[in-house]
Amino acid sequence: MVSCKYCLFSLSLLSALIFVFIYNNKLQEDRRFLGAALFNASLLAEACDELLQGEVFHLTENALKTTLNESTCSEYRVQSHYITQTLSQEEAAFPLAFTMTVHKDFGTFERLFRAIYMPQNVYCVHVDRKATATFRLEVEQLLSCFPNAFLASRTEPVVYGGISRLQADLNCMRDLVASKVPWKYVINTCGQDFPLKTNKEIVQYLKGFTGKNLTPGVLPPDHAIGRTKYVHQELLDSKNSYVRKTAQLKSPPPHNMTIYFGTAYVALTREFANFVLQDQQALDLLSWSKDTYSPDEHFWVTLNRIPVQEGRKSLKSKTSSSFMNSPQI
Repeated sequence: MVSCKYCLFSLSLLSALIFVFIYNNKLQEDRRFLGAALFNASLLAEACDELLQGEVFHLTENALKTTLNESTCSEYRVQSHYITQTLSQEEAAFPLAFTMTVHKDFGTFERLFRAIYMPQNVYCVHVDRKATATFRLEVEQLLSCFPNAFLASRTEPVVYGGISRLQADLNCMRDLVASKVPWKYVINTCGQDFPLKTNKEIVQYLKGFTGKNLTPGVLPPDHAIGRTKYVHQELLDSKNSYVRKTAQLKSPPPHNMTIYFGTAYVALTREFANFVLQDQQALDLLSWSKDTYSPDEHFWVTLNRIPVQEGRKSLKSKTSSSFMNSPQI
């Protein structure tokens, strides 16, 4: 009888100790989270006070933490002002997918990611195979804090103006169509982009196209004809990588396609993404484009100008207002 009571007492004591241990750990995490929030509130109050007094507010060094460093993911998300809850039902019902092709300037990438991040969306980041190990590790560490963001399963040594730039987007697109997130459009970006509109404004803008793609383009202007008329070669060098034009003429486009030229940055429906990855016409155009110059500027728009097939809508407008800003290279 005494042994039974002793066992019950021991179990009760052990349960209480486990509860206290778990509660204490949770309390410590909450304290760190609260501390980060209070720090940001204090900084905002200081800025408002100085501005009201007509003074110029200067951020002190490291006042806004933008990297993980020693922070936990929860602290990092608070300190870096990430949006962690869907802001509207409209956005919840219209998730987006993003491809992000990056190779340097982690701080710039981090600010872009933070600016476009929403918990209902999904993000695939392609890190150039030529990027430094440090840069890749920093990107990987950041993405580990977000369940809806990941590195591309296959990477390319990206050469500006070459097929590898287009292939990087396609690699991410293949990963995104396998995602369980029911995204409506995929938007491709690079590491030097920055949004001009909020996520809700982008959603409302895309909904206005009623399932059509945004691939603005025109028939080849004179200066662009040589890009697909002659064979081009990607050259990878330890110091410099570039695309070289040759004097060899290319064969005509497959399936008697008319080649159009337009922007490399587009917004595509999920149905069209599947078409691009699976349809034989798309696969043949990709193969034909491998030795052209800057194929991402003709690939999307040309495929979208193919005569409409069952289950696929086509947008043929020549211009479209942008919701992302990217410097000219």
